[in-house]
Amino acid sequence: MGLIFAELDETIVSTAMPTIIRELHGLSLYGWVAGIYMLAVTMFMPILGKLADLYGRKRVYLACMALFIGGSIVSGLAPSMTFLLLGRGIQGIGAGGLMPLALVIIGETYPLEQRAKIQSLFGPLMILPQLLGPTVGGYLVSHVSWHWVFLINIPVGLLAAAVLAMGLTETRGEGKKSIDWAGATALIAALMSLLLAPVLVDNQGYSWSSPIVLGLLAFSALMIVLLVRIEAKAKEPIIPLHLFANRNVVVLSALVFILMLGMMGSIASFPFFAQNVMGLTPTASGYMTLAFMAGAIPSSIVNGFLITKVAYRNLFIGSFVLPIIGFFLLTQIHVSTTVLFIVVSFFILGVGLGALFGGDNLIVQESVDKKDSGIALSTVQLFQSLGATIGLSVFGSLLSRHIKTGVEQLSDQLPPGTADHIETGGIPAGLSADVVEQIKTAFTHAFQNMFSISLVFVIAAFFICWFLKKEVLSKREEGTEEAAA
Repeated sequence: MGLIFAELDETIVSTAMPTIIRELHGLSLYGWVAGIYMLAVTMFMPILGKLADLYGRKRVYLACMALFIGGSIVSGLAPSMTFLLLGRGIQGIGAGGLMPLALVIIGETYPLEQRAKIQSLFGPLMILPQLLGPTVGGYLVSHVSWHWVFLINIPVGLLAAAVLAMGLTETRGEGKKSIDWAGATALIAALMSLLLAPVLVDNQGYSWSSPIVLGLLAFSALMIVLLVRIEAKAKEPIIPLHLFANRNVVVLSALVFILMLGMMGSIASFPFFAQNVMGLTPTASGYMTLAFMAGAIPSSIVNGFLITKVAYRNLFIGSFVLPIIGFFLLTQIHVSTTVLFIVVSFFILGVGLGALFGGDNLIVQESVDKKDSGIALSTVQLFQSLGATIGLSVFGSLLSRHIKTGVEQLSDQLPPGTADHIETGGIPAGLSADVVEQIKTAFTHAFQNMFSISLVFVIAAFFICWFLKKEVLSKREEGTEEAAA
């Protein structure tokens, strides 16, 4: 309940944002509403995972839920954009602990085979908010008030917290704990400067070559070096360096980072193509993800059964052939591409990525000691979040540049000022059929380039799968140390 609502909140908010921006007069801060949320989620994910390893999953999870509810109250009652951004930041900190800790709690509650089946549903289940969000957000804005976009989280969050508080019994040692404050500070500084770069590019019009962006990236690299030095000496490091001696942790971190970096931007921007080239309505283009779900859900369930019976490396290698096929098909799109062609392509992508939903978390949990399971899961999800955040920004910039280049070639056939509108708002009415066809062709070429880049990334992900251990997932003996290779 908590997880679905945390994800649902994000899609509801994006639907309600035009109304919120209009009422709070905050157009200049539009992009920061999502940006500050993702910054907070990513920065605090590994820190909360480590605190859960030290102080217990239940205590930290309930604290995260309290932060999420508190942020919802601040956002829902916000009289200005400043308060809204503050609330979204608090929500993001709470959300940063909800996903990894929920998976750890499930990992410690169920035996491996049951957990494999349960966690195989997690990935597809998290797509549910993507489907419900636009409908719920639109209804609340139209028939109630945008404030309830945030306030509706309160009763559901309290119910989820009450169920967990009453239903989960947890034992833990009460010895004095050591917190790595220096490591936490260096980690936050490294992640903030790294993720501020794409946020500034998206929202403030900076280029990737601007001195401020390059300075942020350089400072991030410096903080990462400092973090490694601190963690090597810390008694209880925020991110234990021995995790990176674990083959599966390293391979899965690289895999999810490469996948999210290469896929998220092109898939997230697809509704632009569907509306402007294929002529679909905004609602219909948004629901094209149903085809992805139709492939991902059964594939995820099947892989959940197989992962304890078949070598998981073989499952991943076999599955990751399909995203290669799916993105190859998408590189072949053209102006007259049919809905059926897109549905088939998305379905193939979903089937191929079904192995990843829940499978990566299971492998991580069974590859590390129980005492490190919280931070290990958080670390892998940190790389996933980094890949998605950077990928969305980089692909957005690439798409904008490709469209701008294509439209500029038609500038002599367009009314003054129309070119800028086309790059951001689609094809205006009143243009001749021939010019509209040329603009659609320019859009198509831009998306062909995007999907070609994504194809390269999923091919790289396929080869990364070969570095996983060739073993069947089985319950590790308590207290045994994981092999480094």
